[in-house]
Amino acid sequence: MRRRDFLSLLGSAGFAWPLGARAQHSAMPVIGYVHLTSLETNGENLAALRRGLGETGYIENKNVTVEYRWAEGRNDRLPALVSELVRRQVSVIVVIGSTNGAPAAKAATETIPIVFMQGADPVQIGLVASLNRPGGNLTGIDLLLAETAAKRLELLLEVVPMAKSIAYLRNPSNPIFAATETREVEAAARAHGVRLQFVNASTQSEIEAAFPEVIRERVDALQVSGDGFFIIHFDQIVALAARHGIPAIYASRRAMPVGGLMSYGASISEAVRQAGVYTGRILKGEKPAELPVQRVAKVELLINLKTAKAIGLKISDNLLSIADEIIE
Repeated sequence: MRRRDFLSLLGSAGFAWPLGARAQHSAMPVIGYVHLTSLETNGENLAALRRGLGETGYIENKNVTVEYRWAEGRNDRLPALVSELVRRQVSVIVVIGSTNGAPAAKAATETIPIVFMQGADPVQIGLVASLNRPGGNLTGIDLLLAETAAKRLELLLEVVPMAKSIAYLRNPSNPIFAATETREVEAAARAHGVRLQFVNASTQSEIEAAFPEVIRERVDALQVSGDGFFIIHFDQIVALAARHGIPAIYASRRAMPVGGLMSYGASISEAVRQAGVYTGRILKGEKPAELPVQRVAKVELLINLKTAKAIGLKISDNLLSIADEIIE
C-alpha cells in the first residue's frame, strides 16, 4: 500500500471513530459541579452527591459525567467557573459552598437548570420566587444557616452565661450571606444584652490575625459564621480558640473531630445527597421551576466535653440533655 493511500485510510478511520465516540458522549448527560473549596475537602460531599444521584438511577462515568470546578476558597472565582460550565453547555449546574455561587449561576444562564445549596434564605436574596414554586431555572436546598445563627449565639450564652462580649467571625468576601447572618446575630445579641465584636477574615492569614484582636477586646466567647470558607480552615480556627482558651460555637459538625467545643447546624452531607436527588430528577425531565426548594429537616447540636474540660468549662445538664451527640 502506498503511503498516501495508507494515510488516507487512517484519516478516514480516525474521522469515523470520534464521531461515534462523540455521539455516545453526547447521549450521556453532563453535570457541572461548582464548589467554593477544593477536591481535597470534598470527599464526604462527593460521596453524598453520588448517593443522591444513585437513588435516581445515575452512576458517574456509567450513565452520567460530572465536570468539577473548584474555587479554592475564593468567592471571586465563582462567576468565571460557572461561566466555563455554561459555555460547556452542561445539562445541570450544581453549585454549593457559598451564597455567591447561585447568584453567579443565575446571572450566567436562564436556560441551564441550577441546583443550589444556600445558607441564606433563597427567596429573600432573590434566587427564587417562592419556596414551593421557585419559577425560573433554579431550585435546591435551604440550609437555614443564617436563620439558625441567633440560636447559636443563645447556645453559646448558655455555656458562658456571664458573657458580656462575644466575637463574631465572618467573611466579608461573601457579602450576601454575611449581611443576612449578621442581622440575625445582631438581633440576638441585642435581645440578650451582649456586645458583639465583629471580626472579619477572608484569608488564612486574616484568620490568624483575628485572634490577637479578639484577645485585646477581652471577649468572653466566639461565634464562627456558617460561611463555607471557614469549613476549610476549622483546624486553624479550633487550634487558635484552644490556644487562647476561648469558648467557640460553629455552624458545622466538621469542626468537632478537630476539637471544636460546640456545633449547631444542618447535616451538610445529607443536604448534598438531596441536591443529588434533585439533579437526577431534573436529568429525567422534571423542571426546576416545579421542584420546591427543600429546607433541611433537622439541625443538630454537638458538644465536645473533652474540649470543655480543657478550657475549664462546665456544660449544664440542660444543654447535655438536648444535644444530639456528645463527644467525651
